[in-house]
Amino acid sequence: MSRQAEMSLRVKCGGMKSGNGLRADRSGVTGDGADTGRSAGRHTEGGRAAGRTALLALGRTEALLESSGSCGAPEGTMVVSVRSWVANEGGKHLVLMLWLGGNTWLFMNTFLLYSTGQQYHYLYKMLGLGLCISRASASVLNLNCSLVLLPMCRSLLTFVRGTHAVSSRKTRRLLDKSKTFHVACGVAICVFSVVHVSAHLVNVVNFSVSYSDDFPALNLARYRGEDPKMIILIPGITGVLLVLILFLMFTSSSYCIRVSNYEIFWYTHNLFIIFYIILMVHMVGGALKYQTNIEAHPPGCLRANQSSTEQQGEDLEQREDEEGRCREDAHFQPHYPQTWLWVSGPLCLYCVERFYRYIRSSDPVTIVTVVRHPCDVIELRMLKKNFKARPGQYIVLNCPGVSSFENHPFTLTTIECVFTCFIVTNCLLFNSSQCPTENKETFGIHLRVVGDWTGGFKHTHSLGLLLYFCPRCIFRLYVDGPFGSPSEEVFNYDVSLCVAGGIGVTPFACVLHALLDGWTGFRLQRLYFVWVCRELQSFYWFAELLCALHHKLWQENRPDYFNLKLYISQTDGLQSMSEEKYRPLSSRLLVGRPKWKLLLDEIGKSNKHKRVGVFCCGPKGISRTLHRLCNSARSSGTTFEFNKESFC
Repeated sequence: MSRQAEMSLRVKCGGMKSGNGLRADRSGVTGDGADTGRSAGRHTEGGRAAGRTALLALGRTEALLESSGSCGAPEGTMVVSVRSWVANEGGKHLVLMLWLGGNTWLFMNTFLLYSTGQQYHYLYKMLGLGLCISRASASVLNLNCSLVLLPMCRSLLTFVRGTHAVSSRKTRRLLDKSKTFHVACGVAICVFSVVHVSAHLVNVVNFSVSYSDDFPALNLARYRGEDPKMIILIPGITGVLLVLILFLMFTSSSYCIRVSNYEIFWYTHNLFIIFYIILMVHMVGGALKYQTNIEAHPPGCLRANQSSTEQQGEDLEQREDEEGRCREDAHFQPHYPQTWLWVSGPLCLYCVERFYRYIRSSDPVTIVTVVRHPCDVIELRMLKKNFKARPGQYIVLNCPGVSSFENHPFTLTTIECVFTCFIVTNCLLFNSSQCPTENKETFGIHLRVVGDWTGGFKHTHSLGLLLYFCPRCIFRLYVDGPFGSPSEEVFNYDVSLCVAGGIGVTPFACVLHALLDGWTGFRLQRLYFVWVCRELQSFYWFAELLCALHHKLWQENRPDYFNLKLYISQTDGLQSMSEEKYRPLSSRLLVGRPKWKLLLDEIGKSNKHKRVGVFCCGPKGISRTLHRLCNSARSSGTTFEFNKESFC
């Protein structure tokens, strides 16, 4: 079988064909029609050398086409569609505006309270704007310290997503932005913490410089001109600790640290427990005080033992009236701590959810199968009591053999009912006594070894041969979940486009399994699937699944239901999927990267005036390009609603 027959490469940009009948398609979404696999086997073995030469030539030609931009208008020049922008960004920006409005109102209301409120008259005269800014920023911090916990209540969000009360797709899509809202609240906490600390540094200086002889109870300093460094109470010490924890959490949350060393991000983020404990006692010191007897001592009234001569002339004559005189000395009282009123509700809710998740994940799972795939990918098939999941959901995995405290999210790739036992998989043996009984639901994940945790996990499970001789040597795994994700919405569109980059294919593998298993009752009428990989071997992760789904739809006379495109971006040492059983994939294997604008335009022409769900899990470059294109205007009237996986 010749290579040109096994890899029918199409390039839409100029209809260019090679001398050996090879085509290269740089855009192409075409139906899975009669061209599928029909060209295979038409050439002799003598065409292998010519095919190999043609493939390399096509790779170089495609690179030139892409660099010259001769395939049409560049993807960067586009007009934003109001309808598409509202569909993709409207709800998110509405929530953002409400959140910003709430923060602004709270800041201004607190600022005016401390600047014009009679109970803070004398304190404001002593501290000035530093008092107003410090208290206003504290109110914003209280709000965001309570809101930042809600998006992390994963079980609650999954429950809300699955209830019939949330029937709107727009509402469910807003739940997918929970991580973005969490980040926004975290940034607000960091910014206003800087404002709060800066304002209090000014206040400490003013306590020393503006020492009040008339109202000693207001003073934080012991005498006028005291060194501000010595004016340190409980709020000062706890404030320094809170800032230090925030600094560690904020810096370790950067993308480069999360990618290079996820463990640092994980451990520093769990400092939030200490953060909230310190936050509860931050206001115990009572540094700021308010006046309690405003009626008996109106602010600015003339005292019997007035020590200052500020009031003269008409002001002095007016104060001499009975109504202008103070009936008693001013009394001051420290503020009652209010932070717990803001934080206690969300914090209790989060603690209850974590306790529920701990109970749910306490039972270890049974490892049914461990399969090693090419490119350092491990597939795990597991069994757990009362585990129920939907396609597109993910789990959080804990392996005490690697780390007792680290938990990592992985998308489910298989959910199926097992009737037989799995014993041997790729040289990893498991004792037959550990096989599941009949009619048990198993679930699986694919994980790629890219860091310390996955590297340790691979090393741990490389000892699988010992399990045959030592049944008690099973490495314990704990599974928390499942949790909802944007990929659940694939079935809720008439037309969906799934775009995967490398291991980002995992959210859609479970969707394909559901189609293969004959799921019914969903809305989906057509599915476009685009998978981009650097190496040809990556496609073998789910090659059998893709071929099985292709044959199933052909047998059901629905070849256009599933439109598949595979792209290999690395042309060095290019080979083909030569196995006979992978012929449906070899005819859809394209060289180079997709031309996303042409791809979406062609989908739009085939589905005019429809809403197409676009689901992406892959590198940021692909995600940003698709997001930008989904907001652009199209003559077909098609609206593309962009959905991105949060754990990719």
